[in-house]
Amino acid sequence: MQTSQAGASAPPHSQTLSRGIRVLEILAEADSPLTIAEVASALGVHRSIAYRILRTLEDHGVVVRDAAGAVRLGPRMAALARGVSRDLQAAALPELTSVANELGMTAFVAVLDRSEVVTLVSVEPRQAHATVAQRPGTRHPLTIGAPGIAIQSLLSPAQWAELGADAERRTEAAAVGGLGFATSHDEVIPGLASVAVPLSVPGEPPAAVAVVYLAGARLPADLGARLGLAAAAISAGMR
Repeated sequence: MQTSQAGASAPPHSQTLSRGIRVLEILAEADSPLTIAEVASALGVHRSIAYRILRTLEDHGVVVRDAAGAVRLGPRMAALARGVSRDLQAAALPELTSVANELGMTAFVAVLDRSEVVTLVSVEPRQAHATVAQRPGTRHPLTIGAPGIAIQSLLSPAQWAELGADAERRTEAAAVGGLGFATSHDEVIPGLASVAVPLSVPGEPPAAVAVVYLAGARLPADLGARLGLAAAAISAGMR
């Protein structure tokens, strides 16, 4: 007797592929290259399994090893990343460059990825005594940070339901519509502040335009006004 298609179980996920993607996430989150043993520990597998996964990723150029054998993301990852929301990146880059150089702060666009906020593209100012790096691919929970609050203000009840029980709406999100911007301090990185404005572009996930800086440097309202102009220009550039 044949099993009906409706009753058939869903095809299993590829454990090897899942582990390979997780290795890339681990390396992206690391502040420095990792040894194979460190990757294996973070992945929760035997060293030999981690080694085989890394060798495959290395063959494709998405990871590289230094002279000591430590592993980091390779240049091929940058080429792949450029293809993510390509039009949004292209529209955002000149605006972020203007904001970064005008304010002397790192400017970036962050987008919603499930229940996290991920930096899509960032620009550091050309001339500044001290800047904060905000690398593309950096992620943190939607529930913290100015970009997360700004993105929350864009979400419909249906979108909130899709995020699951772990997502809790910040009370500050309701005020973004009136203020035009969101702020945070000591939430993602101790000692740093951020200001963000919502960015809604058809065909793209909910996003935010933001700056990150040492607390106390500028008035948040002034930063929010400048970011609002940048967000409007990015949206216009996507039409």
